[in-house]
Amino acid sequence: MPRTLLALLLLASAAQAAEPLTIDVHRDPNCGCCSAWIDHLQNNGFVVNDHLEADMPALKQRLGVPPSLASCHTGVIDGKFVEGHVPAADILTLRQRPDLLGAAVPGMPTGSPGMERGNVRDAYQVIGVDKQGQATVITQYPGN
Repeated sequence: MPRTLLALLLLASAAQAAEPLTIDVHRDPNCGCCSAWIDHLQNNGFVVNDHLEADMPALKQRLGVPPSLASCHTGVIDGKFVEGHVPAADILTLRQRPDLLGAAVPGMPTGSPGMERGNVRDAYQVIGVDKQGQATVITQYPGN
């Protein structure tokens, strides 16, 4: 393979790897922690399309978010739901899991992205949901 062609292929591959990930975030317009989670995503290289929603329960139902895993905001990336305060690293993991429809951090645990309160951190889990509706733990975060 000629060196110039190899160099072009490597350059194209590096450019593709550097493309930012885009996520759609649906939220209630009056929620402050949702904005803080959006900041977390943007600080970790995501491009966020922010959508203010009047009927979050209907959106969650349409996306297949189990009611037991619901939180205050819902993201969508690659057609998968991201429910609640899921860390950016776990969103990247979700993208590598074709068996999962989405991931969730139920409730609003202190210390999760967007819910930071000094050094206080609740233990919490990132839960994946597969195509059969079964939940599995993707990541566990310890409390202090």
